[in-house]
Amino acid sequence: MSNSKRDRRIFTEEFKSQIVQLYLNGKSKADIRKEYDLYSSTLDKWIKQHQDSGSFKTKDNLSDEQKELNELRKRLKQLEMENDILKQAALIMGRK
Repeated sequence: MSNSKRDRRIFTEEFKSQIVQLYLNGKSKADIRKEYDLYSSTLDKWIKQHQDSGSFKTKDNLSDEQKELNELRKRLKQLEMENDILKQAALIMGRK
């Protein structure tokens, strides 16, 4: 095996699900990793996502704290935009 970095591969939801099913049906992680040339961390992540939420989408596997933080960031951005609009309006109104 060479030390060169492997190109990033994109896997479909269906493929991930099939790989997890192989594991759930008794195939060893080592055999799956070897046969499909997967990193151990990748396979473990897919299995955990399947167990936690049944979804492989990152947004479906966020903790409650991560979801709240994302919502707060979105709300902060919204309020900053509204504040900028109000400042612009005050400047315009001040000129009249």
